[in-house]
Amino acid sequence: DGLKDQDGKPLHYDKVYTIGEFDLYIPKDADGKYKEYETALESYGDTTEVMRGLIPSHIVFNGKKGALTGAGALTAKVGETVLFIHSQANRDTRPHLIGGHGDWVWELGKFDDPPAKNLETWFIRGGSAGVALYTFKQPGVYAYV
Repeated sequence: DGLKDQDGKPLHYDKVYTIGEFDLYIPKDADGKYKEYETALESYGDTTEVMRGLIPSHIVFNGKKGALTGAGALTAKVGETVLFIHSQANRDTRPHLIGGHGDWVWELGKFDDPPAKNLETWFIRGGSAGVALYTFKQPGVYAYV
């Protein structure tokens, strides 16, 4: 049936963007510099040890630094409605669209649940995904953080 608001009225969107938030765990040497390894297998022991601390060395969207900027920027025109699907494998996170908000938000990623409305920031539990729908009202640069 498609997306619906809390009253069962249809919600439409023009674009969908999927954003994966990734935690990276890069081991450091005794001087605090990131280690380099010839193979992934060689790094396994050190990386596993860093991961046990659950404090990532880097947090990136869609697998790399700057993935949502430049050529990878998520674009929309004024009047377009965008569905943002945000996943996070390990830790809780709180996405926010600077300059906008979530007109409609499904924090649990379950479309049969009624959506929350007009959230500035939404909560995504670790190992989960959430969804926000936003209609762009004016031109500009909106930062997704």
